[in-house]
Amino acid sequence: MNESTPPVASFQEHQAAGLKYGALGFAVITMSDSRTPETDTSGQSIKEAVTAAGHKVARYALVKDDPRQIGPELDAALADPSVAIVVTNGGTGISLRDNAYETIAARLDKRLDGFGELFRMLSYGEIGAAAMLSRAAGWIAGGKIVFSLPGSTKAVRLGMEKLILPQAGHLWFELQKHAAKK
Repeated sequence: MNESTPPVASFQEHQAAGLKYGALGFAVITMSDSRTPETDTSGQSIKEAVTAAGHKVARYALVKDDPRQIGPELDAALADPSVAIVVTNGGTGISLRDNAYETIAARLDKRLDGFGELFRMLSYGEIGAAAMLSRAAGWIAGGKIVFSLPGSTKAVRLGMEKLILPQAGHLWFELQKHAAKK
């Protein structure tokens, strides 16, 4: 490195930079044909994890696993200035009724392939080869970070505790850093 080359920030510096944003706003969207707000244990688990990590739940919705309901709720979350990260749960399987992946993918700007890869790797350790049925994914859409998790409460906890919350500030920092350059 010569004197004209700026120093490269370390991983730890990037992690620390993400802390400058403080509490981030999360939108939580549960997609289910059978759950009610009272029985939405996965949505509740996400909300509890978000607040326990010092962030805030800016929006919560429970919609049917139907593109006509998912789309408008997702669009509202993406348009909400108080939301930095959208976490959906449900609709990520392979049945004909699982519509979350396609509905969200239609709005994406960039894919975060590593999220789905890591989620399935961690899931494999818990449920074996059945992990391949998950279409858990991460995206950038509308200037927000979007994560799609399966509807299982155990899967939601895994995704939130091991992947999403530890990197939330860092992800938002990276997204804002590049947005500021436009």
